[in-house]
Amino acid sequence: MEMDNRSVRLNEKSNLLKLEEYMYPLVDTDKPNVFRNLFPYDEVPKIAFNDRIVPHEMPENIWITDTTFRDGQQSRTPYSTEQIVHIYDAFHRLGGPKGIIRQCEFFLYSKKDRDAVYKCLERGYEFPEVTSWIRASKKDFELVKEIGLKETGILVSCSDYHIFYKMKMTRKQAMEHYLSVVRECLETGISPRCHLEDITRSDIYGFVIPFCLELMKLKDEYGIPVKIRACDTMGYGVNFSGAVIPRSVPGIIYGLRQHAGVPSELLEWHGHNDFYKAVNNSTTAWLYGASAVNSSLFGIGERTGNTPLEAMVFEDAQLRGTLDGMDPTVITELAEYYEKEIGYHIPERTPFVGKNFNVTRAGIHADGLLKNEEIYNIFDTDKILNRPVLVAVSNTSGLAGIAHWMNTYYQLKGEQAVDKKSPLVAEVKKWVDKEYETGRVTAITDDELVKVINENCDKLGLAHYVKKGL
Repeated sequence: MEMDNRSVRLNEKSNLLKLEEYMYPLVDTDKPNVFRNLFPYDEVPKIAFNDRIVPHEMPENIWITDTTFRDGQQSRTPYSTEQIVHIYDAFHRLGGPKGIIRQCEFFLYSKKDRDAVYKCLERGYEFPEVTSWIRASKKDFELVKEIGLKETGILVSCSDYHIFYKMKMTRKQAMEHYLSVVRECLETGISPRCHLEDITRSDIYGFVIPFCLELMKLKDEYGIPVKIRACDTMGYGVNFSGAVIPRSVPGIIYGLRQHAGVPSELLEWHGHNDFYKAVNNSTTAWLYGASAVNSSLFGIGERTGNTPLEAMVFEDAQLRGTLDGMDPTVITELAEYYEKEIGYHIPERTPFVGKNFNVTRAGIHADGLLKNEEIYNIFDTDKILNRPVLVAVSNTSGLAGIAHWMNTYYQLKGEQAVDKKSPLVAEVKKWVDKEYETGRVTAITDDELVKVINENCDKLGLAHYVKKGL
């Protein structure tokens, strides 16, 4: 009878004895496993369950990394050097003194890319750290070293879709190629960040875990950190408890930590929003043991975009119960900068940054806001984001909505504030009602309201309002 020689050791977190898991060797195969039962290309993908539950294991420290200048630039007109530096400065202020926005990654291909890197390095900030993303070549490794960066991202696609169909390799050939590339990187003294592309369609225990075990051996051999970025390239990941891998985010993170031995501080999640799950999946990665979540400002990225950076600022704050030194008013500054300086239009209903994210139109809601804005506002958006709650004036706004718009737009408080009994508000409402009675269907613009208010101030013998009050 064969003996089980697996070691028993104490789990310092649970203070329970734990039986060491079996090692997971590479499962080489002649045919790709594309999980056709889960991804029947001519049908909607399927979410299956086996009810295997893994525990929450939130790391002691969690943080945000940024790919605005890498993945974010792949889907839009490239930023100018000046724009990159401006945004990088803003990230430094947004992340606060504890550097919750820990890193930004940059391309190094063009002179413009490298100029931006040099200018950001000249700032001398500890956070966000400047890192790169390169092609897996000796020449590019030397470029990283020449610039003086400590870390670079390397693409190591891990699904059979990529290994067999794109790279035309077997799993063994792909692993050997990747490990040689990572070793070359380590030979130059650079810390590699391995981007496991398409992990949510990969054979987790047949390829990903064996590969990551080898990467951890290289980490120990060279004494240089080797990071693992789990990339949900197609947005297939799900956060549901008991869902099967490779779609299960909890299952992937658990496997990487417990079976491949990847420490939380070297584990990062990179999500896409193809199925509207980028934010939930990223938060789930934190909950189950990844310290880092990769994001892009306003979610700008390939296809449907990446996990929005601003969303993860508020996910972090909600999980930790504090902003911990972050300055979210910078988010509003960045939204205005993108609109006015870069010319990028943020959809009006985008949470935290859209023009209408804290705007209400319904008259009954406006009446509630006028009495107490907590009733219909998610938090004190004026204090936290420098975005006072607003009411758009339309045919359903009523007297309360018009009064609230005036108080917010003109920043009228205390004795200066108007209410729905004001004669001026009544006159403006008459004009609004007439507009809609004659067939108008759109909301009233700010400029129109300012003009009508000034006209009625003349009519009623009142002083004109200006933007900052009377």
